[in-house]
Amino acid sequence: MLTSKQRATLRGMANGLDTLFQVGKEGLGDAFFKQVDGALEARELIKLRVLETSMLAAGEAAQQIAAQCGAEVVQVIGSRFVLYRPSKEKRIKV
Repeated sequence: MLTSKQRATLRGMANGLDTLFQVGKEGLGDAFFKQVDGALEARELIKLRVLETSMLAAGEAAQQIAAQCGAEVVQVIGSRFVLYRPSKEKRIKV
C-alpha cells in the first residue's frame, strides 16, 4: 500500500510518461494482462488510457488491471490512469 507522499512522488514522475496501452472495445483479455505485466516488470510505472469505445470507465479498468497484475493505482484522471508495481530489481526509489 502506497502512502500519500509516495503516491504524490509517483504522480509527478508519471507526468512525463507516454501512454503505453489503450483499453478499447475488446476490453481486457489474457494477452492484454500479460503485456501490462511485462511492462510493469520492465518499467514499474506505466500510463494507460481507456478509449471512448470501451465498455469500461477508467476507474473500473484501473482497478481490474491492478488487481490482476498485483499493481497499485497511482491516479485516475479522465480517461487515463497510472499503475505502479515495484519490479524484482527495484529501480524507482519511492
